[in-house]
Amino acid sequence: MTNSHPNVLLETPRLRMRLWRLEDREAFHALNVEPDVQRYLSPLTRAGSDQMLDRIDRQFDDCGWGFWALEEKSAGQLIGMCGIAPVTWEAPFGPAVELSWRLSSKWQGKGLAREAAEASVHFGLVMLKLERLVAFTAPANTASWGLMERLGMQKVGSFDNAPLPEGHPLKTQVLYEIKRVI
Repeated sequence: MTNSHPNVLLETPRLRMRLWRLEDREAFHALNVEPDVQRYLSPLTRAGSDQMLDRIDRQFDDCGWGFWALEEKSAGQLIGMCGIAPVTWEAPFGPAVELSWRLSSKWQGKGLAREAAEASVHFGLVMLKLERLVAFTAPANTASWGLMERLGMQKVGSFDNAPLPEGHPLKTQVLYEIKRVI
């Protein structure tokens, strides 16, 4: 696919938000199977992790932005992902653009997710002039919805993650949004 949009790369004081590289795949899968990372996510096999990166790559090909690879500058190492991407499944709150982040457990609690998420919110609402961004997580994931609130997002409700069976701990998701101030 030909990319008619320039790929956007972001930088924060401590992070490079860059395109994914082939050599990132192993590290991304390792991150996805860390117990502290996967406890609020559906499990991903190596193939599922690679398929996720294939979808992310297509998003960048289509519009030049998406979920960036997060590289910590001083270590020069992949520590997670963060960014925005259109919700492509039938969501009760759609159409929408999702703000999402995922960090390796050894990098959590250092303000890096907030730093990357703030850059992503600014990019989406100010640079792209999107009307709103949404984020969602399991109610038990207090760290993530706490970050959503620190970003200025407002809780707007909850919804059921349709593919998951009743009683699954990730079935219900809390939904937050932030709107562009005009």
